[in-house]
Amino acid sequence: MADFSIPLAGMARSAADFDRAAAQIARSTTTSNQTEPASDSVDLSQSAVDLLQAKNDYGANVKAARVFDDIDRATLDMLHPDRR
Repeated sequence: MADFSIPLAGMARSAADFDRAAAQIARSTTTSNQTEPASDSVDLSQSAVDLLQAKNDYGANVKAARVFDDIDRATLDMLHPDRR
C-alpha cells in the first residue's frame, strides 16, 4: 500500500509556506499606513511568488495523493477482483 504520509506532509508544508507569505503581505499593508518606514521591509513581489509556489506545491502533493490512491485501488482490484 502507498505511503500517504509523504504527500500529506508536503501539503502541510505548503500550507505553512502559504500562511507565512500571506502574513508577510498582511504585515506590509499594516506598516505602509504608518508615516515612519517599517523597520523590516517586506518584498511584496517575492511574497507573491512565494504564495504562488506554495499553491503549486500543494496542488502537486494533492496529485501525488490521488496517484497513490489510484495505485492502491488497482492493487486491490488485482488481488481481489470480486470485491466490487
